[in-house]
Amino acid sequence: MQVFTKTKSEIYLFFNLVCDPADVISTVEFNQTGEFLATGDKGGRVVIFQREPQKCYFDFFFSGEYNVYSTFQSHEPEFDYLKSLEIEEKINKIRWLPPHNPAHFLLSTNDKTVKLWKVSEKDKRAEGYNLRDEEGRLKDLSTITTLQVPVLRPMDLLVEASPRRVFANAHAYHINSISVNSDCETYLSADDLRINLWHLNITDRSFNIVDLKPENMEDLSEVITVAEFHPHHCHLLAFSSSTGTTRLCDMRARALCDQHAKLFEEAVDPSRRSFFSEIVSSVSDVKFSHSGRYLLTRDYLTVKVWDLNMENKPVETYQVHDYLQTKLCSLYESDCIFDKFECTWNGTDSVIMTGAYNNYFRMFDRASLRDVTLEASREVCKRRAVLQPRRVCVGKKRKETDVSVDSLDFRKKILHTAWHPKENIIAIAASNNLYIFQDRLTPNGHHNMPEIQSAPPK
Repeated sequence: MQVFTKTKSEIYLFFNLVCDPADVISTVEFNQTGEFLATGDKGGRVVIFQREPQKCYFDFFFSGEYNVYSTFQSHEPEFDYLKSLEIEEKINKIRWLPPHNPAHFLLSTNDKTVKLWKVSEKDKRAEGYNLRDEEGRLKDLSTITTLQVPVLRPMDLLVEASPRRVFANAHAYHINSISVNSDCETYLSADDLRINLWHLNITDRSFNIVDLKPENMEDLSEVITVAEFHPHHCHLLAFSSSTGTTRLCDMRARALCDQHAKLFEEAVDPSRRSFFSEIVSSVSDVKFSHSGRYLLTRDYLTVKVWDLNMENKPVETYQVHDYLQTKLCSLYESDCIFDKFECTWNGTDSVIMTGAYNNYFRMFDRASLRDVTLEASREVCKRRAVLQPRRVCVGKKRKETDVSVDSLDFRKKILHTAWHPKENIIAIAASNNLYIFQDRLTPNGHHNMPEIQSAPPK
């Protein structure tokens, strides 16, 4: 894994020169305080970064860098002999549990199994056992003539990651999302056709709360793409489907939430329908706002904000890469049209961020309706350099820095992003590279994040 931690004016590099497919980052997640950042990769590994204290350079304050805190193997490749199916070790999602003691807990999942991990620190060791020697071997009882009280001795800090629970054998299809409930006791796991509700202390059973599997699989018309709990109301959850709809379910109404409480769907003009309409309308990510009032959904071409009180249309729609409308045929042939882009809110729900191709990522300011396109790559990220906005043009270039849509590299894509819950710090995963951008702080400690400027007219 290659790691880049960067401010809007500063970058720190830790990288390998060779890209191993197992090192490709598959999920990124800040914890509730933002002090820790966890990433999962296709090799089944979880890497946790911890933030250092704030520092001052040249009269400017910078938030501390994120350095590696712990690395552990979360999942291993398996084989389902009944179905003759290989189960990849790739980490699909990571979710942190709210902290209640000095240890940290997180959930990680591959296609079939969810695991609960405890990450704790150890800086003391016990010495002076009566029945064992210093190397841990049992003593000859006939040689023990006195008893002593074991003592704790200081030792170098050791970070331990241990699995506390394993939640398995509950999904017939690939798990695409997990979400921790606001009651801090339960969580959901969703696959293509079902959503299960788990208790964090019970591993041998779960409750099926959504089931879209028809009696005849030939009648299957949609699959679940993502599911998420409401941040404040433990009885509410939202899930989206491949048809572009998002359903809000209330678990108080009935045990099986096949009947939704609300359906968020935007009507499509029949005259504008095409072969690709249903494919590009498939929702790849759903995020509740921190306030719980809005839903953020991402499909292939747009990101939309929905008010929970208005189902018939989104209150805001932002075009992420509208210039790809003419490229849908070639994107379909290369399977790029099926890429699953994530989206995220900033801590105040005022700015939206999502990824795009060519290692670009997009930010949208909801108040000013301005947007900016930025690039996360080693070629443009220099130490203490300010990121420059990028512009993709369909026709003739107007500036030397413009990028033609025909020259975009669709192998370079930013699918996974995360935003610090309280500060202007973002984490961007691009292949096996992790970029952490942050804004500068002025000498008085105030944020000095560059204003989002509107893109020049095409």
